[in-house]
Amino acid sequence: MGVKARYLEVMTMRAVVVYESMYGNTHLIADAIGAGLRSAFDVTVVPVAEAGPAVLAGADLVVVGGPTHIHGMSRASTRKAAVEAADKPASSLTVEPDALGLGLREWFDSLGRYPAKAAAFDTRMQGPVAFTGRASKRVARLLRAHGFDVAIEPESFLVTKQDKLAAHESARAREWGARLAAGIAPSREPSSQG
Repeated sequence: MGVKARYLEVMTMRAVVVYESMYGNTHLIADAIGAGLRSAFDVTVVPVAEAGPAVLAGADLVVVGGPTHIHGMSRASTRKAAVEAADKPASSLTVEPDALGLGLREWFDSLGRYPAKAAAFDTRMQGPVAFTGRASKRVARLLRAHGFDVAIEPESFLVTKQDKLAAHESARAREWGARLAAGIAPSREPSSQG
């Protein structure tokens, strides 16, 4: 393969960021990760309900994340409780449009095998992991179970007790995405060898 062909191949690498979000925090983190990945990938950021086989087909990298609920991945019951909490009169929370829909747990149940690189992330409350849990650990295990090659340790992005992203977490997510891209994608500089 010539230099130009290798360069064009690198330019067309595809990444898909799949997220589940209740109050928008994980959605914001997914968008920031996508922005970081754009240094080396053509990126699609989609909610889990839209992450069907056609979206994943041909992806070189799949990044998957969701909120941490009761020490792990959400369930239908925890998503329902989150929506009910937002519906309380004193609440200032806004629920994502598909919050009660398909979650990552159900998505993984319907997922086939994919021979792509992958990474996992979550959002969780600030505090020691022993108290908060981390959904990303389970996400990484499920990615491996579906044939993905998990390329980096799972990452958590922090949310305050007011259910807002902690300061600088979006910037940190963008940097994490850029580091992930740099670790996976071949150099974009064409070499002088042919």
